[in-house]
Amino acid sequence: MARSRALRPAQALAGAGAFAVLLWVAFLVNLIAGGYFSLLLGIAPRRLDGLDGVLFGPLLHADTSHLLSNTLPLLVLGFLTLLEGIRRFLVVLTCSWLASGLGVWLTGAGLTIGASGLVFGLLAYLLARGFYNRSWRQILMAVVIFIFYGSVLWGVLPTAMPGISWQAHLFGAAGGVAAAVLLRRRRPKLG
Repeated sequence: MARSRALRPAQALAGAGAFAVLLWVAFLVNLIAGGYFSLLLGIAPRRLDGLDGVLFGPLLHADTSHLLSNTLPLLVLGFLTLLEGIRRFLVVLTCSWLASGLGVWLTGAGLTIGASGLVFGLLAYLLARGFYNRSWRQILMAVVIFIFYGSVLWGVLPTAMPGISWQAHLFGAAGGVAAAVLLRRRRPKLG
């Protein structure tokens, strides 16, 4: 794949902030509508009328605490991914978004909304990319990120916690790893 043009920190922060603002605007619109869009556009597993939730579910959140729990990690992890460029960010976001949504649609237990699959996708990408790129700098950054966010990885395990979609977390993380594979640096072939 072609290289993505790196962004300056202020640009990366603005991009991550713009994405967070989009989530808050969607939350406010849904709140004004009385939660109507969550019911209409959430992921309803294994139902054709719930398949549109794959595209819209990550934009919707149940309440402010749900949205707040996704906003800070999205800002931090989105910022770190955007430092590599908009194209790379969009590939990671797309892989995580689709993998999380389709995984929930295929295996989920109930109506699912929220951006936590994207959080797990960005986290998994940032943790895995250095190994695929064979970059000590990126591996070192992955260690630092793991120190701060590694404990959330327990969220990919099946739990009995109501209202938490471990499927979104697991498949979002798988999408992030897939993005790391897709975006790995190509090594010239010898011989």
